[in-house]
Amino acid sequence: MKKILFLMATAVSSLGIAQANLDDLFAAGIDDAQRFTNDYLAPVSESVVYSISNGWYNSAKAKPLGGFEISIIGNITGFKNKDDKTSFVLNTAEYENLQFVDGETSKSVSTALGDIEGVRAFVEVEVAPGVTERQEFELPTGLLAEGLNFMPSGYLQGSVGLIKGLEVKARFLPKIDTDDVKIGLFGAGLQYDFTSSLPADKLLPVAISGVIGYTSLTGEYDFTDAGLFDGDRQIIDTKFSSWTFNAVASTRLPVINFYGGLGYVTGKSTTDVLGDYTVGVGPLSTTETDPFSISRNVSGVTANVGTKLKLGFFRLNVDYTLAEFNTLTAGINFGFR
Repeated sequence: MKKILFLMATAVSSLGIAQANLDDLFAAGIDDAQRFTNDYLAPVSESVVYSISNGWYNSAKAKPLGGFEISIIGNITGFKNKDDKTSFVLNTAEYENLQFVDGETSKSVSTALGDIEGVRAFVEVEVAPGVTERQEFELPTGLLAEGLNFMPSGYLQGSVGLIKGLEVKARFLPKIDTDDVKIGLFGAGLQYDFTSSLPADKLLPVAISGVIGYTSLTGEYDFTDAGLFDGDRQIIDTKFSSWTFNAVASTRLPVINFYGGLGYVTGKSTTDVLGDYTVGVGPLSTTETDPFSISRNVSGVTANVGTKLKLGFFRLNVDYTLAEFNTLTAGINFGFR
C-alpha cells in the first residue's frame, strides 16, 4: 500500500525497483542497472511532466486589478491503452551481464506503468576468485499490475489580476514529510489578455490570451530501513520540472463559458540513486556510493477544450487535454470579480 500511495502522490515509480529486486539489478552491474532503470522510468517521466503542466487556466479573460481566484485542481493522466508506454523491448546484447532465463535475447518487459509479470532474468555473480554463482530474479512490473491505469496529480493554485490584462498565478502542494517520504510542488505563471487592450474589448464575444507556467515537483524516498542492502543513507531522489506555453480563447458569457487552447510543453526529470550500497558476495563485495543518476527531457504539443460554470464567488471547471499523455483536469474555484 505504501508503494501505491507514494506513486499516486509523486509518480516516483523508482519504488517499483526499490522494492522489487533492486539488489539483483545492482548485481548485474551499475551500467546494467542504470540502463534498465532509464528505460523502466522513461514513460513515468513523460506522464508526470504532462500531468503537472495542466490546470493553468480556465478562461482567456484575465482578472481585473484586485480580482482573485483560489483553486483546488486535480489531474488524471491516463495510459491504459498505451502499449508503447507500458512496455519496452529489452535486448540483452545491450547489457553486460543481464540475461533471460529462457535463453531469449530480446523480449518486451514492463515499464513502471505496465503489467508484464513472470519475466525472469539472471546474472553470473563471482563469489570467489574463479568461482561464479548464478543469481535469478524476476523483473519488476508497474502500476497496471497494481490496478492503476492513470497518473494523478493535484495542487492548490491562486491567481490575481494586476495591471490591465495581466494576471499572475502561483501553485503549490502542501509539503508532505514523513519518516521515509518527502514530497513538494510549487509553480508560477503569467497570463496576458490581448483583447483587453482593444478599444472594443467589452463588445467582443471572445477573449484571447497567452499563458506561461512553470511547475516543479520533487519527491524523495528513503529506503535505508528496508534492509535491501548493507550501507547507509539509501535514498531515491526525483525531480520533475515543466514549462508550458499556451494560446487560449474563451467565450465571455455571464454563467457558463467554454474555453480551449493550443500549447507546447517542455520539461525534464532527474532521478538520483543516492547513498552507500554494498553489493556482491563475500570478499568480492564492493561498496558503491551514489551509484547513478538518470535524466530525461520531454516536449510536445498539447490541445485542450473545457467549460466553466460561474455561480457568484463559486466556480467549477473541467477540461480535457490531448497530448502524448491525455489528461482530464477538474477545478473547484473560489473567486472575486
